[in-house]
Amino acid sequence: MEHSRKHLVYLTGFMGSGKSTIGPILGNTLGYRHIDIDQEIERAAGKKVAEIFSEFGEVYFRDAERKILREASGQTGCVISLGGGTIASRENFQIIKSTGILIYLRTDPEQIFRRMKYKADRPLLRSNEGTMLSEREIRDRISHLLAQREPYYAQADLVIQTDGRRVGLTVDEIVHALKHLHLK
Repeated sequence: MEHSRKHLVYLTGFMGSGKSTIGPILGNTLGYRHIDIDQEIERAAGKKVAEIFSEFGEVYFRDAERKILREASGQTGCVISLGGGTIASRENFQIIKSTGILIYLRTDPEQIFRRMKYKADRPLLRSNEGTMLSEREIRDRISHLLAQREPYYAQADLVIQTDGRRVGLTVDEIVHALKHLHLK
């Protein structure tokens, strides 16, 4: 493994997979800083992700996401929680794979549905007009987005199943697996 990749850990996975929850705990465990791409975008814009999508659109959001990712990829000693769709851009994917270790927090689609069905702040799970989708439409949207992103997720250095597991056990599994990749 290249030396330049040893001190950045990227967490990817679908919305609701635990990236923002696991990221700071993993960072603390490793003695690394934590960067959450979506939170950084919100901080820079002074708006929530849903507001950015609503006011400026997805293209604007994805451009902001790429800018924050480029900045984060130049850091060292960081755990970086990616947005659910960050990885679905070839440019972003190349940045991630060339600078760090990619961990896919895999979650069953039904588990994602249960975690996300009442979340009003997820613009990709709302209609174009911003209204809530039906349960069937949410399931269909999750399936569609997962199918688009799975080819990228499948190229992760580590795949960690998060369904029905306590966060501490998931973090322990990641730390153990990273030791085998000679991270620490």
